[in-house]
Amino acid sequence: MELQGVVLNTQRVSSQSVTSAYYGFVKWNPAKSIWFLTHLALTVLIAPFFISFSSVFIFIILTAITLCLGHSLGMHRLLIHRSYECPKWMEYLFVYLGVLVGMAGPIGMMIQHDLRDWAQRQKKCHDYLLHGSTIIKDAWWQLNCDLVLNHPPTFEIEDRVSKNRFYQLLEKSWMFQQLILAVPLYMYGGFAWLVWGISVRIVVSVGGHWLIGYFAHNQGDKTWEVEGAAVQGHNIRVAGFLSMGEAWHNNHHAYPGSAMLGLYNDEPDPGWWVLNALHNLGVVKNIKLPKQLPVRTELVNVSNNMHNRIERTPEDCKVAQFLRKDT
Repeated sequence: MELQGVVLNTQRVSSQSVTSAYYGFVKWNPAKSIWFLTHLALTVLIAPFFISFSSVFIFIILTAITLCLGHSLGMHRLLIHRSYECPKWMEYLFVYLGVLVGMAGPIGMMIQHDLRDWAQRQKKCHDYLLHGSTIIKDAWWQLNCDLVLNHPPTFEIEDRVSKNRFYQLLEKSWMFQQLILAVPLYMYGGFAWLVWGISVRIVVSVGGHWLIGYFAHNQGDKTWEVEGAAVQGHNIRVAGFLSMGEAWHNNHHAYPGSAMLGLYNDEPDPGWWVLNALHNLGVVKNIKLPKQLPVRTELVNVSNNMHNRIERTPEDCKVAQFLRKDT
């Protein structure tokens, strides 16, 4: 067994001497698998026969909103990393939109993320956690199964989340929350809006999240390396915009607490654009950026063209300025 000293790797995950990120087995999760495969079947077998301009438009709009405001700004940058502060109503709205992505509830997302984050920083971790298998095998694992570690770490979710009644409700009912969106979609657009606004969106969002994660841990550009880590993150440039900035994964491995993921002007980060606009409006505050985070001695710059790159900084937003004048 791989032995480790007492390590506190994140605010929520702690490991003891017998804890291992390597030893464990992959187990089929019926609920997770049936959930995804059902929406996949509807997407492949039914959606093509109910396609229309309006249904595709609804799919694009809802996917953009739930991925940007929900998954990226709500679940990831806010709930998991607390990289900025906002009013409670906005936090609840963003996290709820993140639940509608169809991946997991808020507490489940935190546990999935922090387990993988903790494991990848160890010297050795299971193939499931580092996307180390073939693409077909990894797809089956990630979209249909769970990893059961023989000696897992301890999770301590903060009270403001674990004891929050709203988050507890979402955690228990995250699959059923789709019904709140499904009813108006069916009422106003029929079955076409329903299947494209729910099933196709879930398959593209959840499947796309896995696919970007697979490549982001196996190949792509690197600006930094984290010494001693079992796996390095890579930037997937082609997916930077479509992923709402989440594909700048090498940047995120280097500065996980940063609210900005596309750190340079040639790295489109729609999530940051929205956050910067909200900051200009005074709704969002205390945004954390790389220069404000603690120095990481294990972080090594491996880029050869840093002198040609321009760092992105907070800036005035013309849309926010217009809205301020209008009000």
